Amino acid sequence: MGSAVTSNANISSDMVIELCNLRKRFGALEVLKGVNLTAKKGEVISLIGSSGSGKSTMLRCANLLEHADSGDIIIEGEAVSWQEGADGRKPSDHKQVTSIRTNLAMVFQQFNLWSHMSILQNVTEAPISVLGRDKKEVEAEAMGWLDKVGIADKADAFPSQLSGGQQQRAAIARALAMQPRALLFDEPTSALDPELEQEVVKVIKQLAAEGRTMILVTHDMNLARDVSDRVVFLHQGVIEEENTPQALFDTPRSERLKQFLSATVPA
Repeated sequence: MGSAVTSNANISSDMVIELCNLRKRFGALEVLKGVNLTAKKGEVISLIGSSGSGKSTMLRCANLLEHADSGDIIIEGEAVSWQEGADGRKPSDHKQVTSIRTNLAMVFQQFNLWSHMSILQNVTEAPISVLGRDKKEVEAEAMGWLDKVGIADKADAFPSQLSGGQQQRAAIARALAMQPRALLFDEPTSALDPELEQEVVKVIKQLAAEGRTMILVTHDMNLARDVSDRVVFLHQGVIEEENTPQALFDTPRSERLKQFLSATVPA
């Protein structure tokens, strides 16, 4: 863990992720307009909202796949260091970036598995090449992760030989193999048909029940309700409302959230 921010040393001791006043612009479009989000150890947070509301951008800024134009990102008490350049703000410490991406493992909508590698190789590649761990030890652990997500029998198969649901479960096993501090899911089920979607939902619910720290961008309101400690509703680059799942879904306060839920949650 990095050195704690002195002013928040006690407050932030159980904080895994702190996003403070993040702003992000793509050309003339300001996608994030000063958003704040914290995730404590063991907390599950779902980000919901219509397309273009800033959910995925917020998640990608957290693990530095996108660079916020301003604001602070603090991971386990360690603030990301930045430098200003001709083309905008970028992280100044490459080792810190690698550490953050290792500890905030991302699971993408489109799986992003390496097609030329077996499923086992997909899961073991980063622990071996990035963390420098022993191959045999990592392979033994990887079989455990594949068993956990229900596809140990597919270890020697290639991604093209798996269903979408199996590929996404392989991507989750790959993320778990890095033993991250938190898992970030970016619409993990939106590319799947309903039957395959439930395979992945089952795994995510299991991970939530284990007390893993997770932030999910999801269109699945049932998933958000079932696994979350908090649900955050984004609208036009700002957090319009956040609350416990029961309070947010059953007694929404803002008119925009009421409209969104009426269109996405079955009566």
